[in-house]
Amino acid sequence: MRLGVGLPNSVPGAEPRLLLEWARRADEGTFDSLGVVDRMRYDSLEPMTLLAAVGACTTRIELVTMVVIGPLRDHAIFGREAATIHALSGGRLTLGLAVGARTDDYDALGVAHQGRGVRLEDQLAALRDAFEAASGPGAGPDLLVGGGSDITFVRAARYADGYVHGGGPPRAFERAASRAATAWTDAGRPGRPKLWAQAYFALGDGAGLERARSYMRDYYAFTGPFAEKITEGLLTTPQSIVQFVRGYEEAGCDHLVLLPALAELGQLDALAEVVAR
Repeated sequence: MRLGVGLPNSVPGAEPRLLLEWARRADEGTFDSLGVVDRMRYDSLEPMTLLAAVGACTTRIELVTMVVIGPLRDHAIFGREAATIHALSGGRLTLGLAVGARTDDYDALGVAHQGRGVRLEDQLAALRDAFEAASGPGAGPDLLVGGGSDITFVRAARYADGYVHGGGPPRAFERAASRAATAWTDAGRPGRPKLWAQAYFALGDGAGLERARSYMRDYYAFTGPFAEKITEGLLTTPQSIVQFVRGYEEAGCDHLVLLPALAELGQLDALAEVVAR
């Protein structure tokens, strides 16, 4: 299993200079990828623009969206943005897309929430066709589909190269991976889907850890009481990270991205030490 780290582009205190330094340090280390998240109505940096900047100051590390809210973006413009980042970074972009679970992101742009699934399917088909027409089959960014509903796995099998899991314990990923594989086979696709996943971490204790938990509660406040359960899943010790990574590897994950809940460079360094063990 390959291991990536997120950029804290939606975490309070994440200044642009910190994000670029984070990217450079990750590129110089052993992480395989840098991931970004996407919100429209939240204090965050836009993921595609950020990845363009990150691609220019790194040389080897993969770039991945975990995920972007596809239906909020114009198909053609979004496709050109992704293809440009992929080309300028030397083919390092993987594009994860989903419908997004928050209605306020749609409200922020005046886009109807209803019909978002159909728009995502149209977008996936358009992206796939555009990448293949411009570069030939397999030459554009890999496409991943995120989500947890039955139709998510069908979309991944029909239009994408794989599936990206939104979080939870290894057993939850294992169930989702099985559904993705079944949909893949039912669609007549050869081989198996690429399987990505994510989790949140904040190493340390005291005030820093409480800030991380406050961020998680706020970021997932739209889920109501479930936000507390998500917060409880935050990986806060070296032991919990090692066990989690091992569990996902045993469950068949291809690529796990650990997203930070604190925008502090020490978090990146501490995580690098943990995974180096």
